[in-house]
Amino acid sequence: MSTSSIQCLLVANRGEIARRVFRTCRELGITTVAVHSDADARAAHTLEADAAVRLAGDAPADTYLRGDLLVRAALTAGADAVHPGYGFLSESADFAEQVREAGLLWVGPPPSAIRAMAVKTRAKELMRTADVPLLEPLDPAAVTERDFPLLVKAAAGGGGRGMRAVREPAALEGELGAAAQEAAAAFGDGEVFLEPLVERGRHVEVQILADAHGTVWALGTRDCSVQRRHQKVVEEAPAPGLEPELREQLHAAAVRAARAVGYTGAGTVEFLLAPDGRPYFLEMNTRLQVEHPVTEAVHGVDLVALQLAVAEGQSLPAQPPPPTGHAVEARLYAEDPARDWQPGVGTVHRFELPLLPGLRVDSAVVDGDTVTPYYDPMLAKVIAHAPTREAAVRKLAGALAAARLHGPVTNRELLVATLQHPEFLAGAPDTGFYDRHLTALLRAPGERAASGEVGADTAALALALADAQGRSRFGTTVRSGSGAVAGVGCGWRNVRAQPQRRCYRLRPDDEEFAVDYRLGRDGLRAPGHPGTVLLHADPDRVELELEGVRRWFTVARYPDGSRCVDSALGSWTFTEVSRFPDASTRTEPGSLLAPMPGTVTRIADGLAVGGPVEAGRPLLWLEAMKMEHLVAAPAGGSLTALNVAVGDQVEVGTLLAVVGPPTPEDAPEDETAHVPADVPADDAPTAAPAPAPAPAPTDRAPSGDAPSGDVPPVRPPRT
Repeated sequence: MSTSSIQCLLVANRGEIARRVFRTCRELGITTVAVHSDADARAAHTLEADAAVRLAGDAPADTYLRGDLLVRAALTAGADAVHPGYGFLSESADFAEQVREAGLLWVGPPPSAIRAMAVKTRAKELMRTADVPLLEPLDPAAVTERDFPLLVKAAAGGGGRGMRAVREPAALEGELGAAAQEAAAAFGDGEVFLEPLVERGRHVEVQILADAHGTVWALGTRDCSVQRRHQKVVEEAPAPGLEPELREQLHAAAVRAARAVGYTGAGTVEFLLAPDGRPYFLEMNTRLQVEHPVTEAVHGVDLVALQLAVAEGQSLPAQPPPPTGHAVEARLYAEDPARDWQPGVGTVHRFELPLLPGLRVDSAVVDGDTVTPYYDPMLAKVIAHAPTREAAVRKLAGALAAARLHGPVTNRELLVATLQHPEFLAGAPDTGFYDRHLTALLRAPGERAASGEVGADTAALALALADAQGRSRFGTTVRSGSGAVAGVGCGWRNVRAQPQRRCYRLRPDDEEFAVDYRLGRDGLRAPGHPGTVLLHADPDRVELELEGVRRWFTVARYPDGSRCVDSALGSWTFTEVSRFPDASTRTEPGSLLAPMPGTVTRIADGLAVGGPVEAGRPLLWLEAMKMEHLVAAPAGGSLTALNVAVGDQVEVGTLLAVVGPPTPEDAPEDETAHVPADVPADDAPTAAPAPAPAPAPTDRAPSGDAPSGDVPPVRPPRT
């Protein structure tokens, strides 16, 4: 095979993976070309390339999923090769053929190999022939009650789309239909199939790399069992706790799978490891995986550089480098796990992780970038490598805890709690980890405070003291020991007075804090914080003594009104509660507002304005950032308005529907409301109106909206 030297590479992707490929290209001296949608015109990946080509529009279907536009961009910019990254068209055989037909070098496997593994049902047939262990598909018409639980899976695509667990026969038909509809919307292919659901299985995969000269590497195993919505969150290499014989079995099966389809380039063969230790083939990803950095760290290789070398026709050494140490990766998402993984959007004000030996950050964003609703909400992958698993896990948890992440809500706290959980530390988490432990891992701020941890109320106090200094023309109040030793700060009076009060709302919890404090000659006095001593305060930093221990709190303020407080004890984001709320922002009770920008993909069958709805009934589904999000009735009542239709694009705060009190024919008769015959009509007692149902947590008004009343209610100070 002749070799071709890549001079200019276009990455047909965006975000973190585009930046990752560009980094290797800079090291190799290869010129780079980015493509960008209008939403990504100022994104980090766009500005880091040597050249960039606009793809008009925002939606993936109009931009990153348009193979013709991507090929034209490569030719226009003078690229001679295309790297697809992961996601989008990375596993499209048609796109690979388009690239090749245009005379460009395709950095990926042959289109025939992509096509062979693209549909999971046909891939299973190939793997059966190659003697790769697998779970046999089941015929929906032939399953019996003994076959349950089952897993519905989309035949095309991945990322957890079109996947449903079914535990009862009565639910099968509905879940098959829902999975097919979701798969058709996500992949343009509504084919689904059934297979046995393996409870408490582990997701273990093998990284492969093959050249065009017959060499196939099995670069060790990875464990990707910690998942949400069938999407990976924490990955590590090597997969812990596997016996050497099982490791070799997995390696050999992965190599057979690659040879069976004539594979070249980087790919991954995924297995489900049952509790009894038996492995079953899941699928083959014909691209670079998101979690490839843990393999790179353990084996000391650059998989992107090796992809480029294989595409150029170079040969691999006969054996891969041996593994050293352990690596763990956590995916940092702009999402709120406590609100059904609701994605976040907005400006990333600060994205800062500590610089540590053995710590790597593959980031999609830099300070000032905007997270939009059009794409996956992953902000970065944080990878720790150390001689042992224990050391790698500790390093990663510590780095995440110390990060300064100001902007959209993230899953950072959940990641830290996951890495510190005893079951994870034991080295064998399974795919049901979050099903069992999510509630405990997502403790509310009040619960943390009750357990003795410093909570949001202390952070709010520090913020109030910092805000006071920011508005003061005087010096900083510093107290040490028994007397004030520096200038008297804002709020000091020489006569006793009411304490200063500031009110804040914690994001994303929406819990409100009223902070009362007084600064005088005897120092700080704050109800609810006995024994707290103020040692130093300025607008950006506050030092408190808490039960004899000095603690530092840094404060950052941003134009959108957010105020971020960071310390070694945690991180919090607040907004100040206005004393004079805007009455125009109030909404009708029972209003369901869009919690995120997105597209209305489905409306529940049989839903009709004027009809009754039960509490928790699904009303509609929004798609945002590659996931579907359910909007359900917050309480029982009557659907008094439905303001959207399938296909509508909505913004945050868009009124979707209104669930009002039950209509008279649906409401139970209230005998106490009848007027006695001897009571005059004008003086007749009337039934109290039914309270309006409160919106569900994910369907509340935006945090800037205030509840009814002249002054928003605040939580009283703790005593």
